[in-house]
Amino acid sequence: MFKITSSAVQCHGIFGDTFMQKRHFLAAGAIAGAWPTVAPAAAQRATGPVVLTLGGQVGRSNRPPMNDALDQMMHKHGVRFERAFTFDAASLQRLPAVTIQPKIVYDQQTHTLRGPLLSTVLEAAGVDMKGRWSLGLRAVDGYNVRVTQQQVRELNMILATHLDGQALALGGLGPQWAVYDPALVPWLKDKALPEQFALSPWGLYYIEVAAA
Repeated sequence: MFKITSSAVQCHGIFGDTFMQKRHFLAAGAIAGAWPTVAPAAAQRATGPVVLTLGGQVGRSNRPPMNDALDQMMHKHGVRFERAFTFDAASLQRLPAVTIQPKIVYDQQTHTLRGPLLSTVLEAAGVDMKGRWSLGLRAVDGYNVRVTQQQVRELNMILATHLDGQALALGGLGPQWAVYDPALVPWLKDKALPEQFALSPWGLYYIEVAAA
């Protein structure tokens, strides 16, 4: 199920990094579509605590370059950038949101997840949606998932901020979960649950936008 709303685990913790490096990429899925359009007003400067940073090939910037002394977690994770755009929880929630209802890997139950499309977040940060790029999706434990531009399209990945109506918590699956509904992806729907969620990092806090 995939629904647009009016408001604007990951397996690395369970199955290990070796398993998570497996990649199964086939032909484009039937759910691929055009990128959405985001009004510039949706991408205001973060005024609350930052919950997400996009660095690298971003067209907008609202923070200084990477600071090894003050950006301690990023420094320990080897993150580097000269240009970055940040979001607080409120600015993410101002973006158009969608809901999906996947059966998730952790409890094998169906849950309602809500948040903006990843492509919407990228556009809000000024990423050239007609250019060629790939992404590094980094979690708070340092785990990093690489996804291509084509995979972002095929998966219709969202940055979930809420699960069953409750905000995702830091220490749980939050602050954001890069997730999708595997049942809607032809090359994932018949795989085992752990493999279905191999590209879905919870605890997401940083996205590297790299030239392809």
